[in-house]
Amino acid sequence: MATKRGARRPAQRRPAQRRPARRGTARRGAARRRPARRAAPQTRTRLGAAAATAALLATTWSTIWPYVLVAAATGASATALWWLHHTDRLPRRGKPHPHEPTALRAASLAEVDALSWREFEHHVAALCRRDGCRDVVVTGGAGDLGADVTATLPDGRRLVIQCKHYAPHRYVPSGDMQKFLGTAWLHHRADVAVFAATCPFGKAALALAAEHRITAVHRDLLGLWNSGTPLTALLAVGGAGQGDAAHRRRWRETYGRG
Repeated sequence: MATKRGARRPAQRRPAQRRPARRGTARRGAARRRPARRAAPQTRTRLGAAAATAALLATTWSTIWPYVLVAAATGASATALWWLHHTDRLPRRGKPHPHEPTALRAASLAEVDALSWREFEHHVAALCRRDGCRDVVVTGGAGDLGADVTATLPDGRRLVIQCKHYAPHRYVPSGDMQKFLGTAWLHHRADVAVFAATCPFGKAALALAAEHRITAVHRDLLGLWNSGTPLTALLAVGGAGQGDAAHRRRWRETYGRG
């Protein structure tokens, strides 16, 4: 069929072309087609060594089991001793705690007042060591049941000490003394019980100490102990008073107590 001159020819359609696949899709497809990787040579070597060791143990167990048990017990004992030593649960004779202030560091009561309650407990422990006590252990903390320091006196008696680091103007109340009385003799089985404080004792607390054989180391006796008087010399004092009337008047004037 002839076409008229000047008429436009119908446009021919081009064949559809496929769009290239996305890179991520191509990569995922290639990853699926890849074969699984074999185990690394090092892993195979380790597995082979472990299997050989297990086989050797299985064949020779009847002969070597005593040595294996001895080695395991030795390792467990060494680990337990290391843990006790580094957690300060193992008393070290002659070696003070690394954070323990020695008796020479607190040469005066003013320096004792500057210590924290934990440092005061270690300071009391250092005074016990200075006076020849053995097996000195600081046990203060939650659940100590009134025993902050335990030790053995030079004559072999068991010593239990309760420490209270109070401000100098305070008094030790009778409630603190009652709690210590309830555990010192029965629970801790003390031969000698000492209540050491950085302040005086109230009248009721002092009377309880004298009645129940508690050595009340109040501020003045603590000063004597800190300056060199041995603890054995203070044990005979017990709770027998805190100075004369003139001394008590000076203390009230110094700390503003009525």
